[in-house]
This record gives sequence, structure tokens and C-alpha cells, in this order.
Amino acid sequence: MTFGGINLWAVLAATVCAFIVGAVYYGALSRPWMKAAGIAPEDARFGPALFAITFACQLVMAFVLAGLIGHLGDGQVTLRNGIISGLFVWAGFIATTMAINHRYQNAGWDLTLIDGAHWLLVATVMGAVIGLIGV
Repeated sequence: MTFGGINLWAVLAATVCAFIVGAVYYGALSRPWMKAAGIAPEDARFGPALFAITFACQLVMAFVLAGLIGHLGDGQVTLRNGIISGLFVWAGFIATTMAINHRYQNAGWDLTLIDGAHWLLVATVMGAVIGLIGV
């Protein structure tokens, strides 16, 4: 199933994998992340709506990343190119935007490092999945 040359099954698989990676990552780092974000555990409100929004946004991310990888040309949707593309997107757009936003929000570098590592994993996993099955 494709749309504009983009394998929608690869996009969905990349989204699910990235969502799982995020759940495991923040599950393991929930206490340091909440401290870095200035959220008291009793004030945390992580309900179904927030997870649905997260999934929807990651679906858009995976779709756009698949489009970028697809623009490399015929025969270029590979595991290697998927990972490299994910790393480029992370370094050029995600990490830089996050670092700027966190500085304006007076957040500490610990939050930037925790969130940055998460998004690095997400972009890399998405790129890998799309590269593997996105042909």
C-alpha cells in the first residue's frame, strides 16, 4: 500500500516502533526527566489523549522521513540510507530546534540531553524501519 511512492505500511511500522522506543526510554528515565522538566510526579498528567497526540505526531514524522528517504532516488531506500537520513534529520532539525527552544524556556541542558537522546533514537529507528521495509 503506497501513497505518492511512500510505503504506508513502512510508515505505520516505523511509527509503532518509535512509539515503543519512547515508552521504554521514558519509562526508564521518568524520574530524571520529570526533575529536568520541572514536573512534580503528583502533577503529571499523562493520559490517553496525550499518547494519541504523540502517536499522531510521530506518524507525521515517519511519513515525512519516508518521503525524504524516497527522494534519494530509485533503489536508495535501504537500511543504511534510512539510518543516515534519520541522523541528518535529527542533527539538522530536531536537536537544533529543541536546543533553541529549551534555552528560551530556561530549561537545563539535562532536559535537552534526555529529550535529545530520545529523539535521536526515534529518528534512527524510524529511518531504519523505513529503510528495511519501505521499498
